[in-house]
Amino acid sequence: MNEMTNSHIVYHRFAYLEPTSVAEAVRLLQERGPSAKVVAGGTDLIVHLKMERSAPAALISLSKIPGLDRIAIRDGHLHVGARATIRAIEQDERIRAHYAALTDACLSFSTTQVQTMGTVGGNLGNGSPASDSAPALIALGAEVEITGPAGQRRLPLEDFFTGPGKTVLGRGELITEVILPRPAAGTGSAFLKVSRVVADIAKASAAVCLVREGDRVTAARMAFGSVAPTPLRTPKAEQALLGQRFDEDLVTRAAQIASEEVSPITDVRSTAAYRREAVRAMVYDALHAAWQRAGQGDSQPWLQGAEVTPETLPAPAQPVAADEQRLIELKVNGKKYSVWVAPNELLLNVLREKLQFTGTKYGCGIGECSACTVHLDGAPVLSCLVLAISAAGHEILTVEGLQKPGGELDPLQEAFIDHVAYQCGFCTPGQLMTAKALLIENPAPTEDEVRHYMRGNICRCTGYVSLVRAVMSCAEEEEMAHAG
Repeated sequence: MNEMTNSHIVYHRFAYLEPTSVAEAVRLLQERGPSAKVVAGGTDLIVHLKMERSAPAALISLSKIPGLDRIAIRDGHLHVGARATIRAIEQDERIRAHYAALTDACLSFSTTQVQTMGTVGGNLGNGSPASDSAPALIALGAEVEITGPAGQRRLPLEDFFTGPGKTVLGRGELITEVILPRPAAGTGSAFLKVSRVVADIAKASAAVCLVREGDRVTAARMAFGSVAPTPLRTPKAEQALLGQRFDEDLVTRAAQIASEEVSPITDVRSTAAYRREAVRAMVYDALHAAWQRAGQGDSQPWLQGAEVTPETLPAPAQPVAADEQRLIELKVNGKKYSVWVAPNELLLNVLREKLQFTGTKYGCGIGECSACTVHLDGAPVLSCLVLAISAAGHEILTVEGLQKPGGELDPLQEAFIDHVAYQCGFCTPGQLMTAKALLIENPAPTEDEVRHYMRGNICRCTGYVSLVRAVMSCAEEEEMAHAG
């Protein structure tokens, strides 16, 4: 089997462990050493396992550790737990008000399903120079909290990365929080990226954060992705802005300096020359956007978080060895099922082959087509990248569950028929499940919102116009119902 072979199961076997505290996770990581990998959202790691780029002896899941997904303001800082999802960060009103560049970065991040599953700790921890969250967080002055056998340590995020796929994390260490300082009055920020197609990783990305006092820039930070071995800042361009009056000449000069400070390469996605030109253009636009936004968040209240009540730790789960199975309970379409699963079985495989919910389709197998989309606790996820064992106790909705008990179709299904929003029909279940999640979240979306939310659902027959019409017809009916 070569690395281009994909499947709805992971052929490599591994043990599965679910610690219920950070201390336990650290202990397990230290004991298992390099043979163990941490898994949270799994959107990178499961793909690497399927493509035989990684073969850990054990996966240590963070899903059962309370509080790691919390986003809270305390001690004058914003604390973002490592397991906070990209979608949760993007939707947080405090982040939208005070850290616009981070919201921009999350909005540009892959697909809705990957945003729902992917975590900020995972996005940083894999050490990718193309990370979307890293430039925004660095420009905003973020620190990363690392917990390990020696306790906790904090360091500036720009010092966390050491090379492509490499970080400062040592044996037994993991990211537990990202900490952002409270922005100064007059702060504005913005993030931009260029990519080959929508939902792709960046050819180049840029984040800018500045402080505006009158007509002058009194502080500035810039950070970039996909233009060096690690996310990086451009100190000369930052220095060029300090104390200067904001005008076209200043913006043009700073953009040019930044383009000369980065060190891009030519690869399959772009050329070094194009990346430099993209940096120049993005800095120009991002500076204008940040300047325009500067001070807009000052009128928003800075809500000091209440004391966090310690959560009761769940009972520790017994590890499951690579050659063992666990009996789990899944609630699918409102009905409970008990099923034996191995650690390396995926939710897609269990739904289709063990429970016979064959409406969920296997497409690409690596999270790029969204044909396998189901709802997990109400959120759209890619079942080809979800370990079945991790879905135990959660509520799952498949396309079969859209029908009413009497067999009547959901209004969205009727709309797909009325507007001929299908051709071969293979992608239709995933399209339906994504669109349903959108309409639950936002019953009256605009056409742009529909296209953005569903950008990860690929239709090889290219029937996108009819798909959008079908979803919009449901939105219009919902709006008329409310108006009536």
